[in-house]
Amino acid sequence: MPTLTYPHWRDLPATAWRWPNFSAAEIACRGTGAIKINTEAMDKLQALRDRLGKPLIIRSAYRSPEHNRAVGGATASKHMQGTAFDIAMANHDPVAFEAAARAVGFLGFGYYPRSGFMHIDLGPARSWGDPFPARPVPFAPELPPAREVLSESRTLRGGGAAGAATVGAAGIEVLQDVLAETQSTIQPLVPYLDTLRWVLIAIALIGIAVTIHARLDDWKRGQR
Repeated sequence: MPTLTYPHWRDLPATAWRWPNFSAAEIACRGTGAIKINTEAMDKLQALRDRLGKPLIIRSAYRSPEHNRAVGGATASKHMQGTAFDIAMANHDPVAFEAAARAVGFLGFGYYPRSGFMHIDLGPARSWGDPFPARPVPFAPELPPAREVLSESRTLRGGGAAGAATVGAAGIEVLQDVLAETQSTIQPLVPYLDTLRWVLIAIALIGIAVTIHARLDDWKRGQR
């Protein structure tokens, strides 16, 4: 299990760092600036970041022995070996986070819901603390925007000329959809598509004019 140790993270050669989503300052001891890099642990941390596809906010990584004592850490804390990380859950669903962490090879889990972070380390396999409360809806699902079609968005409750104009405009939309869906089967007609496009535009303009006339007609009738 290769490790790299430096008295301060600024002493680390740039060529020794190969984890693109993290910086040496994030992994270094918060009390002394010293850094101990366990390459296996860092590889798994980067794999977890890649798997989740979103930032990991590191509360604590390596701790020097003196800093570990100062913060009340366990006497044999994995933080002093550079194999443990405390990750904030502010931007993660804890259940999904834990499943992903186990999948990439982390074995030790500590739950700190009141402080808002989860401890993960390379093992041995164990867990402690109270699990995070379940979130009924961790993140709102992304739904594709609904396509509004005139024939669906307007009912045919309007009578007379207004209703006829609505049906005509809806028919134009249906014709355009059919042409779009069958475009690959009408390649021989490509030279005539430009003329057809102008015909459709003319029909659409006529439909709009009829619709406007129908609305005006209905309005005039209402004024009588």
